[in-house]
Amino acid sequence: MAQASVYRIKPYQYIHVSDNNTGITRVELGPQTFTRQDHEKVIAGPEAMIIIPPRHYAIVQNPVVRDDKGQAVKDKHNNYVLRRGDEEIRFSQPPFALYPDEKLIGKVTPLTIVAADSALRLRAIRDFTHDKSKFTAGDEWLFKGPDTYIPRVEVQVVEIIRAIIIGQHEAIRLRARREFTDRNKQVRKAGEEWLIREVGSFLPDVDEEVVETDKGIVLTDKKALHLRAVRTYTEGSVTRRAGEEWLVTSADAQVYIPDVNEEIVGTIPITVLNNRQYCVVLDPIGSDGKPQLGKRDLRKGEAVFFLRPGEKLESGIQNVHVLSEDESLLLRAKEEFIEGKTRHSPGDRWMIYGPCDFVPPVEVEIIEKRRSIPLHESEGIYVRDIQTGRIRSVIGTSYMLKPNEELWEKDLPEIVEQLLAKESTGAVGKRDRTRVVTLRAPANSAVQVFDYKEKKSRIVFGPELVALGPDEHFTVLSLSGGKPKQPHQIKALYLLLGPEFSTDVVTVETSDHARLQLKLSYNWVFSVDKTNEEDAKRIFQVPDFVGDLCKAIASQVRAAVASEPFDNFHKYSARIIRVAVFGKDEHDKIRDEYIFSSNGLRITNVDIQSVEPVDQRTRDSLQKSVQPAIEITTKSQEAAASHEASRLEQEAKGLLDRQKISDESESEKARQHLLTLQSQCATVESTGQATAEAKARADAAFIAGEAAVKQAQLKANATAISSSSELEMIIKRQNAEIEHQKKLDELELLKTAKLAEIESGKFKKIVTAIGPETIQAIAQAGPEMQTKLLQSLGLKSLLITDGNSPINLFNTAKGLIAGQQQQE
Repeated sequence: MAQASVYRIKPYQYIHVSDNNTGITRVELGPQTFTRQDHEKVIAGPEAMIIIPPRHYAIVQNPVVRDDKGQAVKDKHNNYVLRRGDEEIRFSQPPFALYPDEKLIGKVTPLTIVAADSALRLRAIRDFTHDKSKFTAGDEWLFKGPDTYIPRVEVQVVEIIRAIIIGQHEAIRLRARREFTDRNKQVRKAGEEWLIREVGSFLPDVDEEVVETDKGIVLTDKKALHLRAVRTYTEGSVTRRAGEEWLVTSADAQVYIPDVNEEIVGTIPITVLNNRQYCVVLDPIGSDGKPQLGKRDLRKGEAVFFLRPGEKLESGIQNVHVLSEDESLLLRAKEEFIEGKTRHSPGDRWMIYGPCDFVPPVEVEIIEKRRSIPLHESEGIYVRDIQTGRIRSVIGTSYMLKPNEELWEKDLPEIVEQLLAKESTGAVGKRDRTRVVTLRAPANSAVQVFDYKEKKSRIVFGPELVALGPDEHFTVLSLSGGKPKQPHQIKALYLLLGPEFSTDVVTVETSDHARLQLKLSYNWVFSVDKTNEEDAKRIFQVPDFVGDLCKAIASQVRAAVASEPFDNFHKYSARIIRVAVFGKDEHDKIRDEYIFSSNGLRITNVDIQSVEPVDQRTRDSLQKSVQPAIEITTKSQEAAASHEASRLEQEAKGLLDRQKISDESESEKARQHLLTLQSQCATVESTGQATAEAKARADAAFIAGEAAVKQAQLKANATAISSSSELEMIIKRQNAEIEHQKKLDELELLKTAKLAEIESGKFKKIVTAIGPETIQAIAQAGPEMQTKLLQSLGLKSLLITDGNSPINLFNTAKGLIAGQQQQE
C-alpha cells in the first residue's frame, strides 16, 4: 500500500477531493490537516477562498443550487447540483469556497458608482421581473446617478452616458431612435430630429441620440442670415414651405440658432448707400413678400438695407453721375416713360448736360459719357450724323457731340499712314482716326489733295497746315531715286518746288568709241504762279518728274558726246555738256536754263562731278598722259617748299638765341633777391624760437604745480568717500543678515507648529474615521483568534518553544493556574 499524502490546509483555504470509489467530489475547508486516502484524489487546491469586501461583487459561472436556508443542494448521488451555463453575481459576504465546476469570471470588481449628471444605459439580455416591473429581452432604460449600480446577470451595461452642458447661445440636436414620448409629453417619430435650447445640464434619454451641438450665429447690424426651409413646417403662426427662403436680421434675434427644418444658405452683408450713391435691384420683393420677377427697383442714398432672397444688384453700388460744364451723358430709353412733361418712347436718344448730378431712372440706360472736345485752330474731328449718314469735320473750336452724332474714323492707305507717321516725329502711339488728318507742308512745297465726292483737287502751297476733309485724300508722289535713277524709290506727300539738285550717272560713248561714265548734277526749280489755280495744278502733271528730267538730259548728253572724239571731249567736256543741255541762242551763246513746258520745271545748271572711262585701255592711256604733267608740277612745288623751309629755320634760330640770353639775365636777378629774403627769414626764425621755448617752460612749470595740488585734494576726497561707503555697506550687510536669520527662525517655528497641528489633526481624523468599536475589535482580534484556535484543538493551555529561548515557568504556571481557576 502506498503511503497516504497529507495536505495542510490553512485558514480561508479549500481543496476539492474526488472519491474514486463513489465518484463524488467534496470540498474540504481549512484550517485542517487533510490526509488523502488511496481511493481519493485532490483535483484542486489548496486555493484561497473568495473574499468580496463591501461595495464589491464577483461573477460565478455554473453556480451551485441553494435551498431556502442557503445550503448547497445535493442530488441523490450526493453530488452538488449546479446551474450549468448560468451565472450568479455575489456581493459582500464572508469568505467562501467555490464548489466543484464553479468558476470565478474575472476578478472581484468594485460596484459602479454613477455620478450626478450621468447615467448607465442598460439593456435586458433575458426576460425578468424586478420590483413588479417586467422586462423583456432587448428592452433598454437608463440608470441615473448619483447612485450605486447593483449589477444583475439579466442586464447588460451598454454605455455610460454623461450629461451635455448647454451653454448660452447653444443647442443640441437630438434624433429619435424609435417612436416614443419625450419628457415634454410630445410624441416623437423614429428618425425625427429636434433641438434642445434650455441652458444647463441635459441628460439624453435612452431613445434620444445626440447628433451634434449647434452654435448660435451672432447677428449684427451689418450681417443678416439667409435661411431656406428644408421641409414644410409650422413655427408658431408662421408656416414655412419647403424651399422657401427668408432673412433673419439682428432686429429679429441677436443670436440665432437654425431649426432642424432650416438650412443656412449664407450670410448677407448689409448694403449701405451714401447720399452720393445709388443702385438698381433686380427682381425686388413686393409688399406681399413675393418676388416681382423681371422688375427693377431704383434705390438712392442715403439708405441702408439687406438684399432679400432672390434680389440682386444689377451693376453693384454706383456713384451718382456728377457732370461738369464740359460734360454730358448720352441716354437711351429702354421702355416708354414720362419725365416731367416729356414723353420718351423706347429707343429715344437725348443728352443731359452739366453742371448737374444725375441718377438714371430704371427705364433709361446710359450709352456713354461725353466731354466737350477742345480743339485748337490746327485741330479738328470728324463728326457723323447717325440719322442722315452725313460726315463733316469740325476744326478750331470746342465741340460737344449732339445726341444724333458720333465720332467717325477716317481710314487712310497704309503708305499714307507711314508717311504721316514719319512726318509727325513727336507723336506717340497710333493716329487717332477720329481726328482730322493734318500735314504740315514745309516752306516752298506744294501738296495736292483730291476730293472724291466733288471729283476735283486742290493745291496747297507751304508753309501751310493741310487738313483733309471727310472725302479728301493726299496725292502720293512716287519719284525715282538712286544712282543711276531707279523708278518708285521715293514716296512723298508734298512736292518741293526748289531750287534743288539731282545727281545721275550717265554712260556715253565718243565718236572714237571711247566709253565714259559721267556723274552729272542738275540744279532745278519749279516756275509756278501760286495765284493761278490751273498753273498750280500743272506741277503735278508729271508724276515722276525726277525720272523724266534725268532721262531727257541723259539722252541729249549722249547725243552730243557721240559726235565728239575722246581728246576733244576730254578738253571741252563742260562746254559740250552745257551746250547739249541748254542749247544756244541766236547770238551763239549758251542759254542759262532749260524749261520743261509740261510741268514748268526749269534746269538752271549742270555740273560734271566726275568723268571715268568705262574701258580699261582708255583708262590706262589717260593715266599715262596725265602722269608726266603731275610729276613736273610736283617737283616744282617741292623745291619752292624746301627753300621756304630753310629761310624760316634760320629766322627761328636767331630768335631762340636772343631769348636765351635775356632769360639768363633775369634768372641772376631773381637769385640775388632770393638770398636776401632767406637771410631775413633765418634771423626772425631763431629769435622767435628762443622766445617761445622760454615761455613754454614757464607755463609748463605753472601747470604742473596746479595739477599736483588738485590731485592731492581729489585723492583726499576719494579716500573719505570710499571709507564712508565701506562702513555703510558693512552696517547694511550685518542688518540684512540679522533680519534674514530672524525670518528663517520664524519660518522654522511656523513650519514646526503647522506640522504638529497637521499630525494631531490626522491622528484625530483617523481615530474618528475608524471609531472606538473598530479600535477595540482590532485590539481584541489577536487574543480572541488564539483562544478560538486552542478551543478547536481541545487544549486548555499550550506552550511552544524552540529550546533556545529561556522560559519563565513561574509566570507561566501562574498563568495556567489563573486560567484553570477562571474555568472552574
